[in-house]
Amino acid sequence: QLQLVESGGGLVQPGGSLRLSCAASGLSLTYYAIGWFRQAPGKEREGVSFINPRGGGTYYADSVKGRFTISRDNAETTVYLQMNSLKPDDTGVYYCAARTNQAAMTAALYDTWGQGSQVTVSS
Repeated sequence: QLQLVESGGGLVQPGGSLRLSCAASGLSLTYYAIGWFRQAPGKEREGVSFINPRGGGTYYADSVKGRFTISRDNAETTVYLQMNSLKPDDTGVYYCAARTNQAAMTAALYDTWGQGSQVTVSS
């Protein structure tokens, strides 16, 4: 059974960078689409970035285009979210999620979720 574990969150100043990792336990991620979502206090969960399975395309929310990059490792066991030029509005709990189909921006379509990783952007 697939399990996901996020890591890499923390406190960073505006303009700084962080890299989040989403590691798979139990199965390869080769055939899974992976989405990164975030949730700020008092706000709904929103999709940030997505990557299709088997070398497929990547997608980004308009709010992070040009600043965030999603990628997979060669072993297909970890998906990364490189976050540059961070802003206070990027603050929230970041979750990775998996589904056995093409990537989707709707959180309800994902079957497996990690526990979340806190990202705080503040001076």
